[in-house]
Amino acid sequence: MGRSTQSKLTFNKPRQVRDAEATKKQILDAAEAEFARRGLSGARTEAIAKGAGVTTAMIYYYFQSKEGLYQAVLQRPAVEMHEGFKQLNLDQFPPEEALKILVKEAIAYEAAHPHRGMLWFQEANQNQGKYFKQGNWQENFAYLIKILERGMAENCFRQLDPFLTTLHIIGVCNLYFNAYENIKHTRPDLQLLSPEMIEQHTQQAINFILAGVRSIGE
Repeated sequence: MGRSTQSKLTFNKPRQVRDAEATKKQILDAAEAEFARRGLSGARTEAIAKGAGVTTAMIYYYFQSKEGLYQAVLQRPAVEMHEGFKQLNLDQFPPEEALKILVKEAIAYEAAHPHRGMLWFQEANQNQGKYFKQGNWQENFAYLIKILERGMAENCFRQLDPFLTTLHIIGVCNLYFNAYENIKHTRPDLQLLSPEMIEQHTQQAINFILAGVRSIGE
């Protein structure tokens, strides 16, 4: 979702603008990996610069400070997911189909960004969500909450708490990736991050979630 959106946004832009955006993306990618490993307090701008192939001066030019870079790293997923979910036009689908589409896209996005789980852990552990809350994640939660509320109104979903159910669904989708480094030791015979296993995870997650929200008798 994020990649396709980005390609549309950068198409036919002047070379200088494209080069600047490419440089910023390199910095953000390297910073995301460093912040996921060490959090805001332990991350080093020198390591980020080396990972991005730029100077530390370039980091400060684009992001002013390590904290500014950290804020940009945390805000990027919220923006990307909001744009991606918006393009899905979920309101045009029946609630059950909309829920399937959203879960599938959310898992695909999570699989494409392996550092995010540790990034959220470091933010919660070091900063108690101080910077996370600046990312307007409520907008992304709202897509799922709206689907659940619509399904309840149409009697295809049972009566449930939309916010708590949203958290449960996120857990079903994300734990697979966020706890991968631990979970992999419970089944060393499986390649959990292979395309085949991620597809199995996606289908099982969809089946499990739908079984939990459907009205009795559906």
